[in-house]
Amino acid sequence: MKIHPLITKSDELAALCARLSEHDFVAVDTEFMRENTYFPELCLIQIASIDEAAAIDPLANGIDLDPLLDLLVDNRDVLKVFHAGGQDLEIFHNMTDEMPRPLFDTQIAAMALGYGEQVGYANLVSAALGIQLDKGARFTDWSRRPLDKRQLDYAIADVTHLATLFPKLLDELVETGRGAWLDEEMERLADPSSFAFAPEDAWKRMKLPGRSPQVLGRLKALAAWREREARSKNIPRGRIVKDDTLGELANHPPKKQADLVKIRGLSKGWKDNDIGARLMDVLDAAEPLPEEEMPAKKPRRPGLTKDAALVSDLLKLLLKIRAKEAGVAARLIARAQDLELLAAGVREDLDILKGWRYEEFGRDAVDLVEGRLAFATENGKLKMSRIGE
Repeated sequence: MKIHPLITKSDELAALCARLSEHDFVAVDTEFMRENTYFPELCLIQIASIDEAAAIDPLANGIDLDPLLDLLVDNRDVLKVFHAGGQDLEIFHNMTDEMPRPLFDTQIAAMALGYGEQVGYANLVSAALGIQLDKGARFTDWSRRPLDKRQLDYAIADVTHLATLFPKLLDELVETGRGAWLDEEMERLADPSSFAFAPEDAWKRMKLPGRSPQVLGRLKALAAWREREARSKNIPRGRIVKDDTLGELANHPPKKQADLVKIRGLSKGWKDNDIGARLMDVLDAAEPLPEEEMPAKKPRRPGLTKDAALVSDLLKLLLKIRAKEAGVAARLIARAQDLELLAAGVREDLDILKGWRYEEFGRDAVDLVEGRLAFATENGKLKMSRIGE
């Protein structure tokens, strides 16, 4: 595979993207910094086909990234391969308001092939390719220039091995007939709503302090205000106000700005500065949450009853056995919440009762809950048997 020098010129990037567009797939990775910003700061983009690989410097003066973004977002003939690509996808969504498509995530594929739960890239490369990656540049400040050879070698390795890894995993998926299992997972990964949400919806991502319409109305207003402040300043939302403090303000709103000094998590300066004044304006204007926006009451967790807890534990054991037999990560098959709901008698809208999950696990899970499947030991080994067989 040909490895190019760091690409810093628009014409070099355009030529690279033209060549890459002739391939069936490209492997993609990014390096970014986000410790001190709301939006991740893109510092390096790595991309590879089976023939060539390059790192692209998005911070290079005057470089035009449009050919690359066209390849990733607009070109639907080229599959884009990531590993644990959530944060990479967020970056490209922020740049284009679109998602790279079509997508393939090797971490999700690895779960379907039994490589483990959310297996890391280095561990997957080691297990699948027998290659040990150098992790020495893992904690690099990627925003600093110039980047040295070791840093670039580390970054490029992420996509050169990914371009080799993907065809191997694809062959394994075809051989095992599990390719269709991943369609739903890849669609979920490509859902732009994971990254694009209105500030007015920010409160829905928080732990809710009760169900009072007055409190939730204040929380909605405060969370939207914090989101706008963080975006406008490009700093992490927690640097404005932490979640716990927002909850306290929603539950126990101060009557005047001077009282902000009594709120844990706010500095003394808030009692008379501009941001404190804006916060008070938000609180003063907040209205109770309308009935139609009230969150649905969560059903009681089945684990609250002794019988349901025991059944749920048996389902977890069954899941562990079935996942091991199938060579699939248990997490990909079922979540603990689904097992608890099934143990409590729920049969509607459970993923484990649909499609391949039903075939691999759900049918037996229902039989266990309804008394048609039992555990036993034979010669010291755990086995399952059908009642009446």
